[in-house]
Amino acid sequence: MRASPGLSDTILQDTAQDAASADVDAFIALVGARTRRARALRAMSRRVLSERSGVSQRYLAQLESGQGNISIGLLMRVAQALKMRIEFLVGEDDPWESETVQMAQHFRDASPEQRQRVRQILNVGPDHETRRQRICLIGLRGAGKSTLGRLLGAELGLPFTELNQHIEEQSGMPVAEVMALYGQEGYRRLEHEALERIVTERDAVVLAVAGGIVSESETFTLLLRNFHTIWLRASPGEHMERVRAQGDRRPMAGNPKAMEELTSILTSREALYARAQATVNTSGESVEDSLARLRHVVEELGIAADED
Repeated sequence: MRASPGLSDTILQDTAQDAASADVDAFIALVGARTRRARALRAMSRRVLSERSGVSQRYLAQLESGQGNISIGLLMRVAQALKMRIEFLVGEDDPWESETVQMAQHFRDASPEQRQRVRQILNVGPDHETRRQRICLIGLRGAGKSTLGRLLGAELGLPFTELNQHIEEQSGMPVAEVMALYGQEGYRRLEHEALERIVTERDAVVLAVAGGIVSESETFTLLLRNFHTIWLRASPGEHMERVRAQGDRRPMAGNPKAMEELTSILTSREALYARAQATVNTSGESVEDSLARLRHVVEELGIAADED
């Protein structure tokens, strides 16, 4: 006759179950956080997401708060038991047939040095030719895009321009009015069209873009493909102080949580900004020092100055 499990066995089983339950809860919370972040990046309300997805606002609220369907967590446990990532089970491509999925797995398993070599291989040749002498500075407002972009353009002998200027020329009105009349979606459409026009008309330019351009996947992909992109990074506090130093009090006016919101935006966009080819941290730096760092990065990217 098989012996009944002892107290120690029962405790071990309970401990294992508690650990598994905690993993599931953590994963569901992660899915909720990523859903919330994705919605924020798209500047989409929960109501609009509900209408487009056919999922109720109530369920979306539960999902974003970490109270999603337990089956999500159970699927994660199955994937873990198979020693696979969950997207291996739910991705649209057949993981046993898709070269993309297999290469992604190899990339995850590679060493940092191997990953860097792969990135270098994928970024040479046609991409460099496609980008030509187009440089784009990305980052939140107050990072120094306009100031450093204008100075960099002068040093390289390249024209400097801001994407919002082209949007205003195209629409015949200030950006604020564009937003008021056409909303976020209308502005994003004009933004994409203006960027396409610059790519078509100019082979050499230093461009500064609004901080939220990274939230529009198609436009940001167009930007990354056709420009040498550099992220001008700064701390939330410096972003805020620089905007106020420009005489704009709107970020703080009547909003005691302005700094908290700014920090949240920067955090949510950090992974997108990091897709740039290079990063220049302007925190605590003078304009001259930041410009020197930026010029060094440009030289490393192999962008030659205008000889004319």
